[in-house]
Amino acid sequence: MDTAISFFSQNWLNVIALAWFLICFKGYMFYAHRKSFTTPCLASVMHMYRFEWMLRMIDRDNRISDTSAIANLERSVSFFASTTMLILAGLMTVLGSTEQAIDIVSDIPFATQATQQEWELKILLLIVLFVYAFFKFTWSLRQYGFVSVMVGSAVMPGEAANEQVKNASADRLARMTSMAANNFNIGLRTFYFSQAVLGWFINPILFMGLATLVTWILYRREFSSDTLQILMMSGGEVK
Repeated sequence: MDTAISFFSQNWLNVIALAWFLICFKGYMFYAHRKSFTTPCLASVMHMYRFEWMLRMIDRDNRISDTSAIANLERSVSFFASTTMLILAGLMTVLGSTEQAIDIVSDIPFATQATQQEWELKILLLIVLFVYAFFKFTWSLRQYGFVSVMVGSAVMPGEAANEQVKNASADRLARMTSMAANNFNIGLRTFYFSQAVLGWFINPILFMGLATLVTWILYRREFSSDTLQILMMSGGEVK
């Protein structure tokens, strides 16, 4: 008990900064997921577009353009998954040369002095974040592969299928595509929040400020951006 009290008294600002980061990170993930069911946002609006896409795909004999679009999405996810592996390799390298890195950061104005153990814990947090992002990217990649299979098995225009069957098939395809996009989006959010962790190497207060800023940027882009307003326009509103 005395050891825990002593540790908190010596690192209370770092502990508070880490707790605030976790609140921002997990809190925004939970908030964005729940609000997407009740509030127009990029996720909910794009799901509507995916449903319309799949409805039109089912009525096409030639689906080369659709499979090409899915392949392009897979390539984007694959790029970020590969980039994450490179970043993890770099972080493992930095973990083995903490003393040199501490000397470099100590020359930055307003930078707080950190012990080697504190530095390594901060690096480990970055490693955990990018491992989490890697799993999200690779799961998204697999889900886009499932979408490709589902497109291949979708009903053809010449088959005797009523509107209910077509709508059900389009809904399944749109849901799977949205699940893949959602996992990709979570990976991107993790990339954003990992930038905030870089501020922790300089100052815990800067770390908390950057975590708050990233949360605001993500909310602004997903719930009140110009991009969202354009996506929500109807045909008659375009000038």
